[in-house]
Amino acid sequence: MSSIFSKIIANEIPCYKIAENEFCFSFLDINPLQKGHVLIVPKKEVDQLFDLEDKTYFELFSLSKTISSAIKKSFNCNRVGMAVIGLEVPHAHVHLIPINHENDMNFSQPKKSLTSEEFESIASKIIANL
Repeated sequence: MSSIFSKIIANEIPCYKIAENEFCFSFLDINPLQKGHVLIVPKKEVDQLFDLEDKTYFELFSLSKTISSAIKKSFNCNRVGMAVIGLEVPHAHVHLIPINHENDMNFSQPKKSLTSEEFESIASKIIANL
């Protein structure tokens, strides 16, 4: 059975797409910790990040670097934090989150509730800075 991320990549489920390349796809997290929270996933469905083929692994981190720079330009933040947790969806992925404090990446805190207009604005801002 396809993961929710595979369904997003296949356009079966809508998303706020940020960027993609031959190997990876990125989009806004629909349940963000902070405004600008982006997920980057390999197009090939692999459960564990460290089980990715080397080329895909390197492409995932290359795209992450590019997008983190755009996030940094788009939001007033000290850093763009990166997290790999992978428990919620069995499809390797990384979280990029604009942060000013360590607690900004606390996954046990309540998630932000944003309107579709806010998501569209955030996505447009990041894409403009790519």
